[in-house]
Amino acid sequence: MATASVGLSMAIISLSKLLLLLCGLAILVFAQRDPTAGKSLNQAYTPVAVLFTLLAFSASLFWTVAPLADALGSVAKYGKLLAIVLMMALIRDRREAMYALGTFVAAQLFLVASSWMLFAHLPVPWATSNMALTEYAVFSSYLDQGIISSVFAAICWHFRSLAPGRFGQHLAIFLAFTSLGNVFFVLSGRSGHIVAIALLSIAIMWELPKRYRSAVILLPFLLVLILFFSSPKIRERLTQVRTEVQSYSTQVQPTTSSGIRLGLWRRSIQSIAQHPFTGSGVGSWSSEYNRLQRENNPAHKDIDGNWNPHQEYLLWGVQLGIPGILILCSLMLAVLHDTLRMEKPYARAAQSALLALAIACLFNSSIYDALIGDFFCVLIGLLLALGLHKNARPTIATPQQECPT
Repeated sequence: MATASVGLSMAIISLSKLLLLLCGLAILVFAQRDPTAGKSLNQAYTPVAVLFTLLAFSASLFWTVAPLADALGSVAKYGKLLAIVLMMALIRDRREAMYALGTFVAAQLFLVASSWMLFAHLPVPWATSNMALTEYAVFSSYLDQGIISSVFAAICWHFRSLAPGRFGQHLAIFLAFTSLGNVFFVLSGRSGHIVAIALLSIAIMWELPKRYRSAVILLPFLLVLILFFSSPKIRERLTQVRTEVQSYSTQVQPTTSSGIRLGLWRRSIQSIAQHPFTGSGVGSWSSEYNRLQRENNPAHKDIDGNWNPHQEYLLWGVQLGIPGILILCSLMLAVLHDTLRMEKPYARAAQSALLALAIACLFNSSIYDALIGDFFCVLIGLLLALGLHKNARPTIATPQQECPT
């Protein structure tokens, strides 16, 4: 249920997270542990990095400048990182992981198909997004869905050889291109476009002979050039970015997407410069932003708590100082280190998801935010469990294969 829920409605995600947590607690309290269970995960760095991260945010409660409700709310938001550990701990072997991957693929296929149906102006009564009719996002924003569908395309591509059935590989390739087409030609999210271009570039690099892999430096620029002239969505959004950035310095109060981001990032950097070693504490971004704004404009109307600067690295920097940025990078490096122990298809899928997260965090608070953060935490936990377990067959068995001869 957890793997099927990510990317769907927030209500389903919240329920599945609750059940995942309860299952994890039940296993710890009641289950008799098999001495061999989790043996392949014993050397994993990711669980340690997750627990250290949560400890750092919890410790900053002692010096945070945020109201207690905001601080505790932020700690709860980062609690979604536990989903990575729970997925790794609860999945016992690769067979279970493959079943979980199957539910993930089915749910993502439903999401992509629903977006294409909206684009074709077909009735989609289950679409709950307020952008459903205008931007063809089904349950969330076009920003989140573009990133999610880009990662789904990479998953389908890298696992194409593991797809069951006579036409499984062809179907996986078809789903990968269908998802990329949805991102490039239907959805308007610029973050999704950048993530898709990056994942497509690294996938092409991995398919090239090693002596040609240095061409990956040029691939993103070439893909952007091709897509600029072939996709009206990308051409419009790239042109809009250029216009918004150029007008940022001339506007007293930026109102565009890029202008607002630049303003939030500037205030975040100012806060980090004032508290470089300890930060201002968990949940403090809104308090710090309001303080800095009032210094320049006493009439500033305070924003609500638990806002963010639409940039995960700066958000951690404001809360924990420069060490916070290093903790976030260390968390990603821990995941990368664990993927290096995996077989090729599993490693490439996990590294693609990690790359997508690292890029998405440059333009959004993709761990802090609901839905997209849940998507990455559950998926990364699943992919790590899938790749680190080696005690079962690497493919899903068909009914014919399971029957005795």
